[in-house]
Amino acid sequence: MHRSRAGRKPRRTIANASKRIERLASRSAVAIFSVSTCSLCHAVKRLFCSLGVSPRVHEIDCDPDRKRMEKALVGFLGISFSTSAAVPVVFIGGKLIGSMDSVMAAHINGSLVPLLRDAGALWL
Repeated sequence: MHRSRAGRKPRRTIANASKRIERLASRSAVAIFSVSTCSLCHAVKRLFCSLGVSPRVHEIDCDPDRKRMEKALVGFLGISFSTSAAVPVVFIGGKLIGSMDSVMAAHINGSLVPLLRDAGALWL
């Protein structure tokens, strides 16, 4: 018996994980890909909350496709998986901002709030 293509589950690949990340990131003004036990993830979430932003948080440690999601996030960041953490990864207005260092640099140099306003995450 042959199963139709429509009846099959989609293959789990890094390319599919990347598309899923892009789709999830585009649905919110601010999207954070995080791990629930990560202190840097907690800090970046607190930063956005302190600015009055309610980010959409995707805890990838709760995702059944965690490993592929991590590899896809590393690919977005352009870093070596073996030497760097894949999270947190922040998207604003569907555009990749980067990890904690990029978010903090934008916060310190004053470019974070305008990005948040342009994305509709802040109204003031």
